[in-house]
Amino acid sequence: MTSETIYWHIPGIVYFGLINHVLLDTMQKYPSKFRDNYKIGSVYGTLPGAIWNGGRNIIEGFCNKPDVERILKAYNQRGIPCRFTWTNVLLEEKHTYDTYCNMIMQVGNNGLNQVLVNRPVLEEYIRREYPKYKIISSTTKRILNTETLLDEIKKDYFLVVLDYDLNHNESVIEQILPAADRIEILVNETCSAGCPKRVEHYREISRYQLEFDTRIQFPCWDKTPDKRTFAGCQKKPAFMSNDDIEEYIKKGFRNFKIVGRGEGKEFLLDSYIYFLVKDEHRDFIRNHIMQTLMQLRGNQRR
Repeated sequence: MTSETIYWHIPGIVYFGLINHVLLDTMQKYPSKFRDNYKIGSVYGTLPGAIWNGGRNIIEGFCNKPDVERILKAYNQRGIPCRFTWTNVLLEEKHTYDTYCNMIMQVGNNGLNQVLVNRPVLEEYIRREYPKYKIISSTTKRILNTETLLDEIKKDYFLVVLDYDLNHNESVIEQILPAADRIEILVNETCSAGCPKRVEHYREISRYQLEFDTRIQFPCWDKTPDKRTFAGCQKKPAFMSNDDIEEYIKKGFRNFKIVGRGEGKEFLLDSYIYFLVKDEHRDFIRNHIMQTLMQLRGNQRR
């Protein structure tokens, strides 16, 4: 295993806020029980009601400015960047002037935080108005062509997130090795290999954000019973085992992403325990996190 830092990018700025902070506290309290040189590189997601949000996850609602300041500060004071998923595939220039999303960007404009992008119109706006943000090319671009991927890597991105269907493509991996430290790999994608509905799903979620249409439902064509469980995700062709990850680290890859924005808390905890914790300490860390969560939730109800 390399002595260099390996960065893990975890989901749920708001929705998984409690479990994420418990995870960070636990990593600080019991560092020897977690895998060597692993560090949380960012927490990605959105804030409720932000129309720039994309992907396959929606958080309804609204945050006022003091709430945004509090949420971002809670991560930033730990040195953890917040990475906004600004990947709505239907954005037009008029949407770049949205006052709520711009307020979020202004609050987080401290040189630490990051954005995921896939639309040139928003990317150009952010580069012009918020040059302190690190900009990351999103997997929602669905780049599967090798030449297109190599061109993407040459652009001025902090990181490029690899499409999960390429995780085990030896030819592609070999060609991107010179830029391995600028590639981010999704390790536990639940979506099916070559999903024929993925792009359509992105568009429907994007339309929901822009039209505030709560009637939108996007039924998944994959009816596999354990699709949304960690055990089910381990059966997917794109899944990266810890052995796979060790081999990729040896090749120079340094950034790995845990999927989970649209999944449940059990899936997320299973993912954290599997990828981040040393095998012999998994039961201890799981029990510690669960007991801490129960205690905190009990305190909140009083």
